[in-house]
Amino acid sequence: MTPNSAEALFRKSSATFFSSSLFFPPETRKKVTTLYAFVRTADDFVDATPQQAEEFQRFCDRYRAAVREGGCGFPPIDDFCCLAREHAFEQEWVDAFLAAMAQDLWKRTYADLSETEAYMYGSAEVVGMMMARILELPDRLLPEARLLGRSFQYINFLRDIAEDEERGRCYLPQDEILRWGLRSLSLEEAESKPEAFRAFMRTQVDRYRAWRREAQPGIDAIPSALRVAILTAADMYDRTARAIEAEPLAVYRRRLKPKRLTVALAAVKNGIKVKWL
Repeated sequence: MTPNSAEALFRKSSATFFSSSLFFPPETRKKVTTLYAFVRTADDFVDATPQQAEEFQRFCDRYRAAVREGGCGFPPIDDFCCLAREHAFEQEWVDAFLAAMAQDLWKRTYADLSETEAYMYGSAEVVGMMMARILELPDRLLPEARLLGRSFQYINFLRDIAEDEERGRCYLPQDEILRWGLRSLSLEEAESKPEAFRAFMRTQVDRYRAWRREAQPGIDAIPSALRVAILTAADMYDRTARAIEAEPLAVYRRRLKPKRLTVALAAVKNGIKVKWL
């Protein structure tokens, strides 16, 4: 995979993060692209229709071979391994990420918040900690990095309810869905019980906001040259949260992703704000 193809994968898989990453310094942006090329390659295997379980297992085997032998000849893995060594990623973080991706091959629902949080640790929180290491933040900020990754992932779960439903998955806590009198999060169920669905979704947005508030001190501590990109990504997730809160059924009707111009304007605003703080 060439640098251009890694960037193309990043652009295709995560419009918000890709657009926000344009406001990192070039060397940092290159490293972030390497990280996302690795995680998205793994994720694409388990999200494919039909799922590519054998290809995912081969990816994991090649990664472990690269760790043992110093390379495997597959750029998304080899480049990631170089990045992991340079920034001292914990091996447990990578193992947790691959375990979460493997879980997507068989697990369809999550009984309660503890199960959802366990999945988010591997799928998002460890990526937040890898980002913190790339940005060379002190390890005292790792808890905030975890929470930021968790909060972003939770909004993705809310935003992508319809898409996940098509794949037969639901990451949101089943006990809370049932508590609001909903049998599932299908469009038919949401439309037949709109008040219950709105109430459920708004409690989930409140949870996102609580985690985001806890993560904010970590964003505030990022050096100004690096903060604009992270602050802009956070603003875009806050924007999506507001859209879901205002019209919960919109998650079935349109893609709640910000346009690149919206991201760019937010970045300009944040650049001015950071400069004058």
